[in-house]
Amino acid sequence: MHRDFPPQALRRCLTSTVAGAALLLAGAALLLAGCAAQHPVAPPPLVPAEQPAPPPPPLIDLPPPPPEPARPRADGPNALLAYADRVRSMTPQELVPEIARLAEIPDSQRVPFNDLQLVVALGQTHLAADVQRAQPLIQRVLADASEAAHRLHPIARLLAARYAEQRRVEDLLDRQSQQLRDSQRRIDQLNERLEAVRAIERSLTSRGHGGNPPPAQPKP
Repeated sequence: MHRDFPPQALRRCLTSTVAGAALLLAGAALLLAGCAAQHPVAPPPLVPAEQPAPPPPPLIDLPPPPPEPARPRADGPNALLAYADRVRSMTPQELVPEIARLAEIPDSQRVPFNDLQLVVALGQTHLAADVQRAQPLIQRVLADASEAAHRLHPIARLLAARYAEQRRVEDLLDRQSQQLRDSQRRIDQLNERLEAVRAIERSLTSRGHGGNPPPAQPKP
């Protein structure tokens, strides 16, 4: 049999039920807060900020590669030095036809390089006449204003100075040799005069001893 509750009792019952539920919720909240305090949640890892890309390296102008060394010309100073080294080792029998070959090159085909070749070959004979013959050839190369001759001017000036000094020394030696010959000739003349005086003394001595000349003395 259904029993009707008065409104006041029903209100008190609902009030107590709501209060109990609120207490349960409060206790649960306190319990969760305690657990959170005992086990703190680790903060999320920090993500580093994205760094800006480094600027591109500056452009460096590289020097151009060095040019390839020029090959020595067949009629240049290096070729002439090589020829001089080859001529220096020639024998007199080889040197004579080489000088003749260079001297016989016709003027229409002759170049300054050939003139200096002949100059070098003439200098190897060590004869004063050949040195005198070489000096006009050097002056001809120095007076030539062409490009082929201009490349050889430094060596031509060097040869000119060398041959001028060689000719000066040879002239000095010739003068000294001439002085030596003159001195020897005077000595020979004095010896002849001395021998004549000795002959006169011997003849006077023989006359003083009764005309019998002493035996002849051998000449020294």
